[in-house]
Amino acid sequence: MSANQLDKKSEAWSALFSEPMSDLVKRYTSSVSFDKRLWKADIAGSLAHAEMLAAQSVIAAQDLADIRRGMAQITQEIESGAFDWKLDLEDVHLNIEARLTQLVGDAGKRLHTGRSRNDQVATDVRLWLRDEIDALLPLLAAMQQALVGVAERHVETILPGFTHMQVAQPVSFAHHLLAYVEMFARDAERLADVRKRVNVLPLGAAALAGTSYPLDRERVAKTLGFDAVCQNSLDAVSDRDFAIEFASFASITMMHVSRLAEEIVLWMSQNFGFINLADRYCTGSSIMPQKRNPDVAELARGKSGRVVGHLMGLLTLMKGQPLTYNKDNQEDKEPLFDSVDTVRDTLRIMAEMVAGIVVKPEAMERAALKGYATATDLADYLVKKGLPFRDAHEVVAHAVKFALSEERDLGDLPLDVLQGFHAAIGEDVFDVLTLRGSLNARNVLGGTAPDQVRAQLARHRKRLFTA
Repeated sequence: MSANQLDKKSEAWSALFSEPMSDLVKRYTSSVSFDKRLWKADIAGSLAHAEMLAAQSVIAAQDLADIRRGMAQITQEIESGAFDWKLDLEDVHLNIEARLTQLVGDAGKRLHTGRSRNDQVATDVRLWLRDEIDALLPLLAAMQQALVGVAERHVETILPGFTHMQVAQPVSFAHHLLAYVEMFARDAERLADVRKRVNVLPLGAAALAGTSYPLDRERVAKTLGFDAVCQNSLDAVSDRDFAIEFASFASITMMHVSRLAEEIVLWMSQNFGFINLADRYCTGSSIMPQKRNPDVAELARGKSGRVVGHLMGLLTLMKGQPLTYNKDNQEDKEPLFDSVDTVRDTLRIMAEMVAGIVVKPEAMERAALKGYATATDLADYLVKKGLPFRDAHEVVAHAVKFALSEERDLGDLPLDVLQGFHAAIGEDVFDVLTLRGSLNARNVLGGTAPDQVRAQLARHRKRLFTA
């Protein structure tokens, strides 16, 4: 068949139809504008399939040689930008197959023996996503490393810890940052677990029922680096759980990013003044020359919404589909692609920005002194003197109420005033009413005491910075 004839019979099903597809339908159903990013996976899957067909004597050795030669030229054309992606050919698969047939003739037509676009696209998306996962895991590690780097410099820096956005207790700023390290570590575990279910081969399921050709699916799986083969042909072509799982990982990760971004926005505001960001991560105002807006953090916070939306979109896409493959599944790619792109770009820029945070310890400590952050320490002090905790809690509430009326911190009240609230209070109370004393007292596994924070930093450094 000539190239002109091929263009006229571009649809793989054209012999059945009595009229051509309308241009409007072509544009509406075409996916090549976005799924062409799967080209490397498509070629890799096709080559593995062709090698297996030749090994099983389904196609001739010469056909395999021709397919390899044609795919090498197509690869060069795509990489150089010379490849002509055609809307008429609908998707990445038909574009590559049509060009292969132009280049090598009948060998190109034989490539599709024993497979369908249904199992082909499922394979391509899994191959592509597996590579993207492998690229994201180091970015999650880099995010954690950036946080650890800042934390190591601020183990002794006191930050007001908040509950309900009210000053609660003093914590080490390093301890606060390490909470996000824990979050991103869980994200990395989730992503590695998702990879296991991504890395299963659907190819060989054909359209839905398998094929009559003597395929060696395990050989193809081994060639492509898959850990296993999909065991049910119906499920193989229609399953998109792996994409939904990835979108779930992406949503949780972006939620963690958003929480950190929100804190950065607050910390940088004049009302807090806890940190500064490098100018390259901020913008100015068109009318207010004094403004330094944390746009990167704000946009990262905002982008979490689109990623969560993609998860909802994929769940909704799949919820009404009967077995097996339906055209609806074309809609899985754009949200999946955008989720990958958004998480990748966000982790990169957030890690860079976090690594350059300039901390203002004095401002943090002043803020911690405003909210009676050592009130719990006074209650604990009284418990150690023999009071039940609920009674100690009540005593301290009266002391705080008085201190508020005097606009003084608990540690600034004279001893005789404190003893008026309970006779068990002695001179040693002032050791526990300091921010530093409060910090050091929480010397329990997972606590904010500097010794505990250093132990956690050592654990994270060993995990993140050693091979």
